[in-house]
Amino acid sequence: MSDERMEVIVVGGGLAGLSAAYTMARAGMEVLLIERGSYCGAKNVTGGKLCADVLKKLIPSFEEELPVERRLIREQAYAWSGSAVSETGLDVRALQATKYGDAYSVLRAKLDQWLCEKAEEEGVMVINNITVTGLLIEDGKVCGVMAGDERMEAGLVILADGANSLLAQQAGLGTPPEPGTTCVGVKEVIQLGEETVNSRFGLAGDEGVEYMYLGDRSAGNYADGFIYTNRDSVSVGIEFLIGDIDKTDKAVPELLEEFKELPAVAELIEGGTLLEYSAHIVHHGGSSKLGRLCGDGVLIAGDAAGLVANYGFTIRGMDLAVESGILAAETAIALRESGDYSAEALSAYQQAVEASGIFRELRRCEEYMNETHGGV
Repeated sequence: MSDERMEVIVVGGGLAGLSAAYTMARAGMEVLLIERGSYCGAKNVTGGKLCADVLKKLIPSFEEELPVERRLIREQAYAWSGSAVSETGLDVRALQATKYGDAYSVLRAKLDQWLCEKAEEEGVMVINNITVTGLLIEDGKVCGVMAGDERMEAGLVILADGANSLLAQQAGLGTPPEPGTTCVGVKEVIQLGEETVNSRFGLAGDEGVEYMYLGDRSAGNYADGFIYTNRDSVSVGIEFLIGDIDKTDKAVPELLEEFKELPAVAELIEGGTLLEYSAHIVHHGGSSKLGRLCGDGVLIAGDAAGLVANYGFTIRGMDLAVESGILAAETAIALRESGDYSAEALSAYQQAVEASGIFRELRRCEEYMNETHGGV
């Protein structure tokens, strides 16, 4: 590999990286994707909702084969104050800037592996179990990556390695996470059985629901909670600002248990079996804190770029990751003939993001958080 120069190296096998790799490979570009997990999706975490409209642009026939759990027919918001839960009547979709059609509950291990297979079918070379430890920089330009002692050279590097990307920081891109703009999400997947899920949530067939629980900070509830129905399990979790963790004397596992023990939640998960526990950092700086997305020879996309609209009770991240990956790929494709991957040429990507639904969603999210939480 050290003797071979690729056209593009993508770091990170999540939705942003895979979408970029797939799009470029379809256009005939030579793409290497490097994933530190044992497979794409092994280390990726989500609450559970995918707004699927953008996938029609990526893979028009996706509905016939997308490995989803359930189609979400209800998105219900509750107020969580102390040990009490009450309905809010909040119209969740109306709050968001970019409207979407069908939304699905998903499990990332399945979804990301499916998209990885699609990318490989188009010719993307995927290597797993490799950690990129640094960027190759010559004369101020990124020209590849380092994986331990191994050099891997490329004309363009796309960083899609998730929140708190040290590689993006090395490139001087993005916005470093701050306590007031960074959340920690923790989630459990609890097996219930398909019939039990349908019975407890009033569902039939492939129908699913999203329940959101807005924590009342004046009552000491600094976390927001969520439940997503999967085919035969539920995803249950909380998220909270890192800056709020010193306002409570409870550890993270205790906060999650506190949420699960709410009577309104406990009755939904009673008798279930724990299948999975995961945690994830979510950056939500909003549009005003969007940093530089490109440098000489390098772009950043998805979580690595902070392209997440975190409303607290619900997060738009997966569809924004896919869209940013597509925009990054389209920029690379447009510049391929000239081979000019300078920061000036790649600035077309930053302009595309700022003109897209991604930026509108980030701006609306920031407005909402300013109105309800005193800022992001």
